[in-house]
Amino acid sequence: MPYGAGVNQRQGIRMRDDEVAAFIASRRVATLCTFNHDGTIHAVAMWYGFLEGAVAFETKAKSQKARNLLRDQRLTCLFEAGDAYNELRGVELVGHAEFVDDPAEMYELGVSVYERYNGPYREDLRPVIEAMLHKRIVAKVVVDRTVSWDHRKLSQPQA
Repeated sequence: MPYGAGVNQRQGIRMRDDEVAAFIASRRVATLCTFNHDGTIHAVAMWYGFLEGAVAFETKAKSQKARNLLRDQRLTCLFEAGDAYNELRGVELVGHAEFVDDPAEMYELGVSVYERYNGPYREDLRPVIEAMLHKRIVAKVVVDRTVSWDHRKLSQPQA
């Protein structure tokens, strides 16, 4: 019988909500996918942070991804790990961008991104965060659908 024949492995490899949250929190880079003006997909690696528990990112206001999102807010974010098939793990967030223009929330995201990639925030770093946010947009990911997989569960007995 072929590998996986007659067995719904999809259910067996899906991550629980707490596993999804921990996985996203542990990743360093997300792949952000938006739609170009001609309908093709623009995929780019992004650093990200969190606002109100949601994935959010900042980017130059004139960047391709920002122009795409301003025209069409639909997006997909991919977080992945693993090299061998039995190690592959990932989470796909499908949804849309919610733009944040409140300066306090934008700053909050700036601090979140800074701390994820550079270390603890201190008040003397305020000019660094402000410079990081200059001429930028902030977008929070509003999730409509989450897809996840953890191939490490393939070798575990199913309950």
